[in-house]
Amino acid sequence: MPSPIEIVRIPALSDNYVWLMHDADSGETVVVDPAVAEPVLAEADARGWRIGQIWNTHWHGDHVGGNLAIKAATGCRITGPVDEAAKIPGLDRAVGEGDVVAIGAHDARVIAVPAHTAGHIAYHLAGDDVAFVGDTLFAMGCGRLFEGTPEQMWRNMERLAALPPETRVYCAHEYTQSNGRYALAAEPDNRAVIERMRRVDAARAAGGATVPTTIGEERATNPFMRAGSAGELARRRAAKDVFAG
Repeated sequence: MPSPIEIVRIPALSDNYVWLMHDADSGETVVVDPAVAEPVLAEADARGWRIGQIWNTHWHGDHVGGNLAIKAATGCRITGPVDEAAKIPGLDRAVGEGDVVAIGAHDARVIAVPAHTAGHIAYHLAGDDVAFVGDTLFAMGCGRLFEGTPEQMWRNMERLAALPPETRVYCAHEYTQSNGRYALAAEPDNRAVIERMRRVDAARAAGGATVPTTIGEERATNPFMRAGSAGELARRRAAKDVFAG
């Protein structure tokens, strides 16, 4: 059995999280969605970790902005979505649905989750109960539909909901408090949302983070994962886009 991977949260920009993942057995280190380079390189250096890979979930600048500087500093290889290959700086390997990437002995299967962007992907490390989902699934939320449809996002929610409930979900933004306020409006009688928001508000008041989340938590509290149809998800997404609560 390989040793558990270690995952470190690195705050970046105003509300991004970059994830630094390390496998002690192989000594390999992967960066997921580096918005910027400096804090990532500093964190890896402080821990004595050498970055060998970057995994990108989609092309937006706050997910790939650090690619080239990190590659220049470390010589790392960059993996990203095949359907956005031309938009991923420094891309070495383009991957899509069903492909496998690895950190040491830990395999990650690529899941195609288009909607936020046309070629968005997620990385699921089934053996570690870990999923990196970029901007597709958030704690109590989902990504805006910039390049896709409600039908695509609903299928994404269904696919992710089918993962084991203990799967830890690493999204790329600290949006939980605002998402939770909308969840309370969408499902005012959902006791799980009410209780979760108490914890979220306390964590944020203390300056703490609220992610990762889990698939089980999202099944219980996420109004987009809980939508019964693509039409319902579309209505909820449109309402959230203008929600001022």
